[in-house]
Amino acid sequence: MELIANATKEKLRGGFYTPEPIVKFINSWLKVASVNGDILEPSCGDGNFLNAFDPDKFTSVTGVEFDPGEYKKALKRSPEGFHIINEDFHRFCNTTKQRFDAVVGNPPYIRYQYFDRDQQEEAKTILERAGLQYSKLMNAWVSFVVGSTLLLKPEGKIAFVLPAELLQVGYAKRLRSYLIKEYKKINIITFKTLVFEDIQQEVVLLFCDKKGEGKPKIDHYELADLNELQKFNPKKLLKPSKNIQIAEAKWTHYFLNQEEIKLIKKIEQLEGCFPLRKACKIEVGITTGANPFFTVTHQTVEEYNLWDYAFPMVGRSVQVPSIVMTDKDWDQNVDKGARAYFLKFPQFSSLNAGAKRYIKDAEENHSYHLGYKCRIRDEWHIVPSTRISDGLFIRRNNIFPRLIRNDIPAHTTDTMHRVWMRDGYSLDSLTGSYYNSLSLAFAELKGRSHGGGVLELMPNEAESILVPYNEDHAALLPEIDYMFRSGKKISDILPVTNRIILKKHLGLGATEIKMIEGVRLKLLGRRLSRGNKSH
Repeated sequence: MELIANATKEKLRGGFYTPEPIVKFINSWLKVASVNGDILEPSCGDGNFLNAFDPDKFTSVTGVEFDPGEYKKALKRSPEGFHIINEDFHRFCNTTKQRFDAVVGNPPYIRYQYFDRDQQEEAKTILERAGLQYSKLMNAWVSFVVGSTLLLKPEGKIAFVLPAELLQVGYAKRLRSYLIKEYKKINIITFKTLVFEDIQQEVVLLFCDKKGEGKPKIDHYELADLNELQKFNPKKLLKPSKNIQIAEAKWTHYFLNQEEIKLIKKIEQLEGCFPLRKACKIEVGITTGANPFFTVTHQTVEEYNLWDYAFPMVGRSVQVPSIVMTDKDWDQNVDKGARAYFLKFPQFSSLNAGAKRYIKDAEENHSYHLGYKCRIRDEWHIVPSTRISDGLFIRRNNIFPRLIRNDIPAHTTDTMHRVWMRDGYSLDSLTGSYYNSLSLAFAELKGRSHGGGVLELMPNEAESILVPYNEDHAALLPEIDYMFRSGKKISDILPVTNRIILKKHLGLGATEIKMIEGVRLKLLGRRLSRGNKSH
């Protein structure tokens, strides 16, 4: 958690200026959607959106901005007749009687921890009015979208620039369900490159319309960059075509075409296919509060005579060369000078002289004992919940996430997740079953991508990965391990494992397997492209 004192001005107000092509496109969408009534911009900043509006096209235009400096800029830039209000949007939402034909803009991306108590209470009221649960883990853009929806007329519309978290993260699940309930038409535009110059934040454009008949529909468009957006016809957003799967927790499914979605749904119903959580429990690694203190090299253990308190550990994916973590692998990490030891201390009074000196040095030179996780403990150097797990699961990944058999067994910090098997299931069989195109495609669907192309899976997301489990797949584990250690890439390994796991045991045809691998590559490709920005 970042301290407010250390946050930038932009982070505190959650504001980053919207690129001009996005502003123009949303304005064009308003025109083709025949919006000519009352318009609201709930976080108008310096008036970027407002300045693009033609006053003659709308009955009224209202802008709300909390930051006094930005408010003054918006007031100066906005066309005559626009109503600009210097107020927190949450308070405005809860007090105004006005209703709007459309709400558009780029709401702040800021955790509720940066709000004062009054703002938090107002945000909580908005969510409760919508039947949603408030959480301090949420981001302000959630309450902005919900509040804007509450302010719409019966056939109103919204258009927002939002973080891709909308499609991916667990705390936005209730928001996605809420949008499905409130709107008949939903369109999402994503980009293959990052489109904000100043932040490594993937954004999406969300367009929702209350007007429509029958069940709600959704469409997704993946554009290369802002240049392609300028050529994109906003009329395509008037009639989305895909049925919405209300039970789905994430909208990453809509990166797929209808045929791919249909195949995914079919496979989810097959006998022997189930989420990882049925066979194992996944939890975060050990939360130390000061990894540089608790994870050390062989040299440090010797220098302070910490042998009574030092235990094998792995803390980085590069320290695990394959899918089985062996004693030999750990020995090699030690020889390379890696932080291969985890320190588990008892009470200070029972420590040897070297350990006491190590702790005192850490307090005097690094102030580790003042960190939040450390200072709330009775004795800051005693870490709770240090249980060793059967397996490991890499939390942040590049090409694919690894499930690893923990043979040593080693401790791990919160850079990895810990995996414990449930009764009746074999870790060898589960690990052997995991390495196939279907499970790795689900990892892409269930995880979240960050700027730079990193795939992150939290424990509940990892547990939702679909695996075609079969006891016989334990026989694949040595072969997969050998291929990884021989330098084979995952693209070389999957044809071998798919033939056994997906074709022989799951019964999928060649065309279906090819489509599933295509889904994996499609999602992988769009994620890795996040390392590039448009210019």
